[in-house]
Amino acid sequence: MQDRSARHRSRSAAAVLAAVSLFGAAALTGCDADRDGSTKGAAAGQRHPSARPGPVWDRSPESVAAVGDSITRGFDACSVLADCPEVSWATGSDTEVRSLAVRLLGASGAAARSWNHAETGAKVAQLPEQMAQAAKEKPDLVTVMIGANDACRDSARLMTPVADFRASFEASMRQLRAGAPKAQVYVSSVPDLKRLWSTGRGNALGKQIWKLGICRSMLGDADDMGAQAVARRASVQERVVAYNKVLREVCAKDLRCRYDGGAVFDYAFTGKQLSQWDWFHPGRNGQARLAEIAYRNVTSARPPA
Repeated sequence: MQDRSARHRSRSAAAVLAAVSLFGAAALTGCDADRDGSTKGAAAGQRHPSARPGPVWDRSPESVAAVGDSITRGFDACSVLADCPEVSWATGSDTEVRSLAVRLLGASGAAARSWNHAETGAKVAQLPEQMAQAAKEKPDLVTVMIGANDACRDSARLMTPVADFRASFEASMRQLRAGAPKAQVYVSSVPDLKRLWSTGRGNALGKQIWKLGICRSMLGDADDMGAQAVARRASVQERVVAYNKVLREVCAKDLRCRYDGGAVFDYAFTGKQLSQWDWFHPGRNGQARLAEIAYRNVTSARPPA
């Protein structure tokens, strides 16, 4: 019994000494540790990669800035060939649409703390300037919908090259980060232009408006089903898919960016959701569907797949 007691006391003493030793080491390193848990006093060769998680996505941002093109400006949603920002899916005030800003902030909050810097006709090359404007507002969230006009050109050969699209979008993100490093970014995919052509070409009035020059690369000679026209539309479709791949990849490199997972591209707009004037841009109903998609993705606990 005495031998066992002695051995027990010996093991207990060793355990206490080991605990004191560990505590002392922790205290020494803890004095020089950053808030993120890294240790400045450790030797350079002994540093370990930080296990710190990225920033948690805030599902309740308190301000919203929008950048992009005619869709975010509500073009052709209220009257022919005119902007109607009050029905914008991102920042509009229309009660039928219930924009993302209204859903997040309420009507009064959206009026006071949301801004629309999108421009009808804008291509990705204009996005860095819009991002700089948005950054000045110091928004919690920036919405991005861009790329349709890069594919919608007078001819398919004039579409923005994919490499240039990537460079401009990367520059846009850098511009935003320079002025608003903590702003979250929600990036919408480019809509499926070929599906919009297929849906809208059944409307005679819409096709007359298309002849004024809307998205000739896809909508020109809308009823032509010859090999050349089919190939042209396919090339536009392929370019849109490539643009969306760029948006996804560039967004994935930013810890505060969330891509919609192709939700807008995959959405099957019907005639009910398209503008009654051009049967191509989203009308009020279509803007409301875009707002629903955005709200669902922004407030989701997990990013879209």
